[in-house]
Amino acid sequence: MKTSGYSFKDLEVYKVAREYRKKIYQLIKKLPTEEKHNLQSQMRRAALSVTNNIAEGHGRFHYLETLQFLRQSRGSLEELIDDLNACHDEKYIGEAEIEKLKDESYELLKKLNSYGAYLRKRKNESSQERY
Repeated sequence: MKTSGYSFKDLEVYKVAREYRKKIYQLIKKLPTEEKHNLQSQMRRAALSVTNNIAEGHGRFHYLETLQFLRQSRGSLEELIDDLNACHDEKYIGEAEIEKLKDESYELLKKLNSYGAYLRKRKNESSQERY
């Protein structure tokens, strides 16, 4: 189904976050069954929160609201980085796989920061146009 106009799905940061979420979901499947209701569940919620907050923020009409949802997305991403540390500490996943995902986490964090900076710039420009 095609959407009319500009959608959150068109945002580069959303596309990258969505691919990252898919990788986290694949990693979750490798966790031991005793983590099903703990770490696995926590990681699933945090990974989904990253993309959900980008989407919800895009749907807001005010820059400040959008930025708040981006901050929430960032917080969920930082939470996932710590969850990856837990996976490493418990030796659930190999170090190389963890490091690759952490590198992708930091790249996504940069994209979230860049999108936030873009929105702040747009907000400042629109504020100056009124005067």
